[in-house]
Order: sequence, then C-alpha cells, then structure tokens
Amino acid sequence: MTYTIKQAAERMGVTVPTLRYYDKEGLLPFVDKKPNGTRVFKEDDFKSLGIITCLKNSGLSIKDIKRYMDLCAEGDNTLKERLQLFLDRKAAVHKQMQELNQLLDTIEHKISYYETAIAADTEAIHFSDSCSIK
Repeated sequence: MTYTIKQAAERMGVTVPTLRYYDKEGLLPFVDKKPNGTRVFKEDDFKSLGIITCLKNSGLSIKDIKRYMDLCAEGDNTLKERLQLFLDRKAAVHKQMQELNQLLDTIEHKISYYETAIAADTEAIHFSDSCSIK
C-alpha cells in the first residue's frame, strides 16, 4: 500500500509542510517519487519517519538528524557512531525528564498550597515568622 504526503503527514501527526521540509533537508532519501515529483510513501517508510520524529522530539537538530540518516546510508561501518548518537539522546532525554519532574514537584506543591489556602479561606495558614514567597 502507498500513501500520499497528506496521508503520511496525518498518520505521523505532522503537517505536510513539515514532511516537505524534511525531504528538502535530505531526511527522506528513502521516499520514492513519481516522475512528476509527487512523493509516494510506503509502509516501510513509516519506520524511518518514526525514528526521525523521535530524534526531533528528543531535541536533535535537523542537521544532526541528517547526519544520522547519512550514517545509516553509509552502512555497517557507522554502527558505533549511530549507537553513540542514541546513547547521547538517551542521556539528554533523562536530563529533560529530571528537569520536568522538578517542575512538576513545584507545580504540585503550589496546587497543594492553594487548595489548603482555599479550604481555610486564607493564605495566612501558610505564613510563619520566616520570609517565604507565596
């Protein structure tokens, strides 16, 4: 089965211009084109599109994703470099998760703060002799 760029974009949860941009930047060398230039996506293409989306969502730049795609095209002699890229992404994502967990802790604290203050009908229950930020 084949898919139009619109169908591929919908399936991937991205826009058509995003897929066109990826193609322009050389991220989609695996996508076939008709003689008139229309892109034709195959079922197998969605595996690579999923990896591109994963790398993009993890914060990797288009330039670095292109480098990854080039490494894939070069073959087995780049396996170690590709592994290192994913190890680096894993570390970056873990760091992002830690930062997000810290943000979530702060948000949960403020929710508790306001729920308690609302139940008491005053913020005064949170005040003490020490200086605190509301």
